[in-house]
Amino acid sequence: MSAHRKLRALAAATVVAALAAGCSSANSDANRSSGGASGVLTIGMPNGPQTNNSNPFLGTSAGASLGYRYMIYEPLVMTNQVRPSEKGKPWLASDWKWEANFTKVTFTIDDRAKWSDGKKLTAEDVAFTFGLIKKFPALNGNGVPYDGITAEGDKVVLTFKDSQFVNQNKIATTFVVPKHIWEKVEDPATWPNREPLGSGPYKLKTFTPQTTTLDTTASYWKGKTQVKELRFTSYNDNSAQTTALANGKAEWSFVFMPNYKQLYVAKDPKNNKLWFPSGLGIHGLWFNTTKGPLGDPALRKAMAMVIDRKAIHVQAQATLYPEITNPTGIPLPAGESFLAPEYKGVTIKPDLAGAKKVLDEAGYTLDGSVLKDPDGKAVKLTFTDPAGWNDYITGLSIIKDNIKPLGIEAKVKTQTAEAWTSDVGNGNFDATLHWTNSGATPYDMYQNIMDGALLQPIGKNAPLGNFGRFDSPEATKALKEYANATEDSARTTALNTLQKIMVDEVPMIPTAAAPIGAEYSTKNWVGWPTEADPYGPPQPTQPNALDVVLHLKPAK
Repeated sequence: MSAHRKLRALAAATVVAALAAGCSSANSDANRSSGGASGVLTIGMPNGPQTNNSNPFLGTSAGASLGYRYMIYEPLVMTNQVRPSEKGKPWLASDWKWEANFTKVTFTIDDRAKWSDGKKLTAEDVAFTFGLIKKFPALNGNGVPYDGITAEGDKVVLTFKDSQFVNQNKIATTFVVPKHIWEKVEDPATWPNREPLGSGPYKLKTFTPQTTTLDTTASYWKGKTQVKELRFTSYNDNSAQTTALANGKAEWSFVFMPNYKQLYVAKDPKNNKLWFPSGLGIHGLWFNTTKGPLGDPALRKAMAMVIDRKAIHVQAQATLYPEITNPTGIPLPAGESFLAPEYKGVTIKPDLAGAKKVLDEAGYTLDGSVLKDPDGKAVKLTFTDPAGWNDYITGLSIIKDNIKPLGIEAKVKTQTAEAWTSDVGNGNFDATLHWTNSGATPYDMYQNIMDGALLQPIGKNAPLGNFGRFDSPEATKALKEYANATEDSARTTALNTLQKIMVDEVPMIPTAAAPIGAEYSTKNWVGWPTEADPYGPPQPTQPNALDVVLHLKPAK
């Protein structure tokens, strides 16, 4: 998957589980490994020159773009979105408990936790962090509606006016920042935080627009680390990043390769590895449902019926992205248990005759080779995505060819990533390939696509989703019922309704499961997550990247 997917808001399950206590030995030079390229791990991302900004809450910061924020700041709970039903690992919180209606959660803060400057990390720091997020909406990227926030002893209590069943993971994986630093910041939403201080095992050593280096702290509260230095390099594009992986300059990355076997694996078959698992998010063709015939579900459904997802899987995505086979868009096998009975075992394949029938019944006509809507207007579309995102651009070309036999004329237009992001948020597009949120259940995916609570008028930014302005009171009601349900049966009913809306009204066409994968080398370091040991996604820009680094050991 291309580097642009790093910005996705991702989620995972956050129910309690036991975690073995870490050893308490200092993270000093004496404990550093001399193996693994002298203790150095090189990480790369194809994201171009970076600006010196280490604010962990901002998705646009260098810390987010390269992933190093996860090495400095830690969550209350470490989750695993590859296995969304797994229980989370206690991290800064040694325990946590939600009340039955999910309107109150109590975190018990680990007594061993401390900041890298040696000061103790307390429940007061945690409460301060949540208060900061509540006070400054720009820091609340997940839109969690915090209400009461209190700290007493080693416990932090958060209360909410409504059920937070669907936000459990977002709350528990929140970065915690030190009060004694951040309380002095006038505007934390714009603060570049160029000397970040966290509770993680690493601190910022040097920063340049090309390379950011992190060194281990004098001591780390969870014990020693094997990797003593992290070097994050931001390459100019996918090609440069691929070359760096192939020649060993970068050992860990997340970059799309159109021919990964030849370009990467073959350069060192023994050590050059990659694993691209899927969670419960997807990529797909988003429609602007406010524009002309795209507001008609019949047209959207007909287009969905002719798209060749197998071709997209092979030609556009080089088989790296897990294929979507179910009409609900729910990735399998991760989402198998969530499928409504009517969609279990159902697969999708191109059906041109069926699509033509849907259009005919909806009043569309063919004038020669041109499809005309019920008002007699020719159906013409423009597909947009950023230039250089080859997987998406190739996918759009395939879709363009797939819908041509229906009489639909489409053209592919490329933009800068910045212009595209702005246009998608403001609703200035016909159709575009884009990703969705991911979570512990398909709720996050569907909510991102069709929640009326996120609906914004054309021209006003929709930062949290529903970029296609899909206005379905039934979907909005089902999403709300799912979020506020107190019983699993009610959630199942609501989710089944959402699946039917997705299939029948097609607010977007799922084209692939969203992988949370990476390329990595075992030449110097071993202990990476794999299909055989899926303790987390291997991607360096994911929230569990620190957990991956802590698993690494020098190769023998």
